Amino acid sequence: MSWDSYIDNLRAYSKDSAGGINADRVCIIGLDGAAKWTTDDHPNACRATPDECSNIAKAFRGKDFTPFQAGGIYLEGIKYQFLREEDNKVVMAKKKDMGSITMQASKTAVVIGHCPEGGQQGSLNKGVTAIADYLENLNM
Repeated sequence: MSWDSYIDNLRAYSKDSAGGINADRVCIIGLDGAAKWTTDDHPNACRATPDECSNIAKAFRGKDFTPFQAGGIYLEGIKYQFLREEDNKVVMAKKKDMGSITMQASKTAVVIGHCPEGGQQGSLNKGVTAIADYLENLNM
C-alpha cells in the first residue's frame, strides 16, 4: 500500500475558501519512530530525517512535549519554535520566514504538515486533523 496518496488528500483538505492549498509538504511517520510511512519520492513530501522522526514520535508516545518547549522542533533541518499542544495529540510550531508545522497523532502514527510562510495554518490544521482522524477511525 502506498501512503503517498495521503499527502495529496491532506493537501486537498487544506484548501482555503479561495481554493489555495495551505500544505506544501507532508509526511506520516510511525508512532514507534522506526520509519516514515510516506516516501520522499512524492514532490510534496516532507523530508524529515530519521532522527527528527524519532524525536517527534518519542514526544507523542510519551505525551511529553517539554523537549519541544525547551529546544524547539526540528523538521527538515530547520528549528521551529513550539507554539502549543492540544489534548496531548496536536502540536503546532512556527519559524519566521519559513512557515509553520502542525502535527497530530493517531493510534499508530503522527501526521505532519507544513504550511508555507503567508499560508493559513488554520487550513493546514484542518487537513492534518482530517487525515489523523481518518487513521484513528481505521484503528491506526
